[in-house]
Amino acid sequence: MKQQNTFTVATYNIHACIGTDGHFDPARIAAVIREIDADIIALQEVEHHCVDDLDLLEYLAYQTGHEALAGPTLFRETRHYGNALLTRLPLTSFKHIDLSVDKCEPRGAIEATFDVAGYELQIIATHLGLKPAERRWQVKQLLQLKSQQEAHITCLLGDVNEWLLWGRPLRWLHRHFNEQPHLATFPTRWPIFALDRIWVSPQRCQAELLVHKSNLAQQASDHLPLIARIRI
Repeated sequence: MKQQNTFTVATYNIHACIGTDGHFDPARIAAVIREIDADIIALQEVEHHCVDDLDLLEYLAYQTGHEALAGPTLFRETRHYGNALLTRLPLTSFKHIDLSVDKCEPRGAIEATFDVAGYELQIIATHLGLKPAERRWQVKQLLQLKSQQEAHITCLLGDVNEWLLWGRPLRWLHRHFNEQPHLATFPTRWPIFALDRIWVSPQRCQAELLVHKSNLAQQASDHLPLIARIRI
């Protein structure tokens, strides 16, 4: 149950709706999103165009009562793939940030601002690259993005692909936002890596950080959702 003057954000790598059983099941992902019941959800590995005649992102938005904001990073002939936001909060601005590095898979971030009871909320949602040098450059760009926006609350969230707790990108983010607990979200059956992260600034606004570990979530994707409750 949500307390007054709080809202919830989450990040969820949905693995293109392919579960740990190898089955493509968008309804299962939608059910997990309904379980989370977050006001804003950052999604990664989303097929934005038709998959088996299904517009996946719009389907997830319709099934969960959210508005969909697409941030594709890979553009294919038949469909796009990448990041997305699902939101129930009033949107005030939206843009896509290119974080691609030469000879690596294209990457990006969504920067969006929302009105939350008269407070400006900046959301930066991303899925960082696989190579350490790639992530170092990408994190520098994201921290510049935060410094350019004077929002009341900033939330940076997503799959940061940082496997080592002492990696420089992680240390930079902790130093900028204050260190967060290392909550394992990957792989779902035996989670040992904290690949998915949420940082909130100012830190006093973060009320709770938790991993969603329902039976359904352990089947729906190879990542578990990470949730933060934020107080205004």
